[in-house]
Amino acid sequence: MKKVLAVSGGVDSMVMLDIFVKKFPREELVVATFDHGTRESSEADVEFVSEVGSALCIPVYRGRAELGAGVSEEKARAARYDFLRKIALRERGEIFTAHHLDDLVETVAINFFRGTGFRGLAPFSSFGVRRPFLDGFLEPEEFGFKAFDKRAILRYAAERGVRFREDPTNASDEYLRNRVRERVFNLNFETKREVFQLWREQREIIREITGIIETILPEDRKYEREWFFDLEEGVSLEILREGLIRAGASATRPQTLEFLDAIRTYLPGKKFNLPGNKLVEIRKNEFFLN
Repeated sequence: MKKVLAVSGGVDSMVMLDIFVKKFPREELVVATFDHGTRESSEADVEFVSEVGSALCIPVYRGRAELGAGVSEEKARAARYDFLRKIALRERGEIFTAHHLDDLVETVAINFFRGTGFRGLAPFSSFGVRRPFLDGFLEPEEFGFKAFDKRAILRYAAERGVRFREDPTNASDEYLRNRVRERVFNLNFETKREVFQLWREQREIIREITGIIETILPEDRKYEREWFFDLEEGVSLEILREGLIRAGASATRPQTLEFLDAIRTYLPGKKFNLPGNKLVEIRKNEFFLN
């Protein structure tokens, strides 16, 4: 199976690329780089990645969106992963991203700040996406590290002369993630490891919940509206989440909440617009997720 490496040109993904080039045959590797169209220097990042990929004789897929400055992190992520999944499907491969320990701690902290549900404790758990710096695909001890955190990745790049480009927005205090990132970088290592252990435990719980829900989803994809009147909101959201994924319409938590409200309140015959240009007709007693 091909390994589709999500490479932005930053130090994290360039270190991942360097490791994979050294560990795996190049014919197994594909580079995918995406320009969100949110800043002037982003096109130069894509050019840089393309040049490195070409020099390594690795195929490079380039994607672009015109999202504009100030776009939400959620919308940018959705556009990027839509591109990555298309490349993985074309190459019959698996997506690899360079998220590391500091990214994990940052995201958990931000999710808490924003009022997370239980899934907020287990980010980076998307089906079909590997996180080699987190999920055990790569062993940090092999490179002389306790874990793949930001310090380890910077050290790897310095010791091996890995070239990379720095996103200028990473230095701005306007973004919550940047403010959190600085604190996480200086956080003691044991605290980071405690968050990592919590993440692993939470991922297992989520996998168990997902497995149970998959067994109760209707095979004919017909959902009774009365289920969602009687069940608790958290249970209803989990059922809808898995049903939407099965129907190819993965939605954010706010979108799923809006859908749940539509199921509970819409009059028969009204339609609800789901991601991926899908329309669901809310009938008197049921609706279908196809």
